[in-house]
Amino acid sequence: MATAIEFNNISKLYRLGLVSTGTLAHDLKRWWTINVRRKEDPYLRIGETNDRSTKGESEYVWALKDIDFKVEQGDVVGIIGKNGAGKSTLLKLLSKVTAPTTGEIRAKGRIGSLLEVGTGFHPEMTGRENIFMNGAILGMTKSEIARKLDEIVDFSGCERYIDTPVKRYSSGMMVRLGFAVAAHLDPEILVVDEVLAVGDAEFQKKAIGKMQDVSRGEGRTVLFVSHNMDAVLSLCCRGVLLNNGRIEFVGAAHEAIAKYLQENNLKSVYKSNGDSQGIYVSSAYFEGNESNRGGVFLFDESIRLHVTITRAPDAQIDANLVAAICIKTEANRMVCFNEFPLKGLLDKSEIAISLVYPSSLLMPGDYKIHTALHIPNVKFIEQQDVVKLSICDAGSEYVKYKGADNGIIILRPEAQIKLS
Repeated sequence: MATAIEFNNISKLYRLGLVSTGTLAHDLKRWWTINVRRKEDPYLRIGETNDRSTKGESEYVWALKDIDFKVEQGDVVGIIGKNGAGKSTLLKLLSKVTAPTTGEIRAKGRIGSLLEVGTGFHPEMTGRENIFMNGAILGMTKSEIARKLDEIVDFSGCERYIDTPVKRYSSGMMVRLGFAVAAHLDPEILVVDEVLAVGDAEFQKKAIGKMQDVSRGEGRTVLFVSHNMDAVLSLCCRGVLLNNGRIEFVGAAHEAIAKYLQENNLKSVYKSNGDSQGIYVSSAYFEGNESNRGGVFLFDESIRLHVTITRAPDAQIDANLVAAICIKTEANRMVCFNEFPLKGLLDKSEIAISLVYPSSLLMPGDYKIHTALHIPNVKFIEQQDVVKLSICDAGSEYVKYKGADNGIIILRPEAQIKLS
């Protein structure tokens, strides 16, 4: 397979708070060093790591640093990471909105970009005029654009307003038209930033379907930035995880997503040092999924949970004590509740409980595990949010209903459909 995009040692340095270096002497020093003495920019050495949450000592920050990876023709690559990780900067470099400080980007073919609402649109021109202008920028002739015009307008759903200046469009309409132009004017490489979040559910479904058609049916390359992990998982074959301007992981999309969720969202291991009651849940953890992904599972994987109960020496424990483990949604909606009588085990210092929840059981979403040690109808001691669980959608039939309440359990009853 041919390489469509190649990022070779790409870095981007910015000076915080200023467009230029601030003084003429500063600018001349950089120009003299780089262009006359043919030496490295003296300010490259003092740039700091891009961590938006801390105050650094230098005025210079690396928005991207040492980015190296290749994208094969026909691949759909999801670029994920926290806000400020460098995702949009990477796409702007590829789209030549700005230039890299160091390194080189090689791309084969025309690039169609949708980086933010209204990118490339002239506000005083109508939607129709902007379609022709964008096509001309991509190097297409007027007749080529005219052949695609009806298809673009129909896809955008903005036919009534197509001869109205785009400054009067809502943000959602602007995104609809912008995406329709970028996807239909035959770019070899389609670059889409986090703009689909502005559109409604119906448009998001259409846009994702179009990107799938462009990549799988027409063999074109797509780079897709989104915080919607289900959309990335259903659309992308590969994933790139950025963190503070550096690549943290490149590989299969589901592995990149799992690593991102595990590092940023999930408490997948619980440990406790003791309890005044003499018996307590001392540890809980998930195990058994691939790539050591902690509490992140695909919807079609079985979930293994291990819970350890520790009894303090010489503790007097009621023989009727029961352990309970339950799964709840993030909104505290009960999913399931299981009890395990401890009678006959209370002379042991540790009791290990292992649970295996079957695959394709829970709807994609976020859940939390609660534990309890209680005497039925007498005393109940609950430990909330012991560990958290995230079920990712890896292409089930429910992915197209993103955001809708489809229940909690995936139930597939035996069904017979007869024609009369």
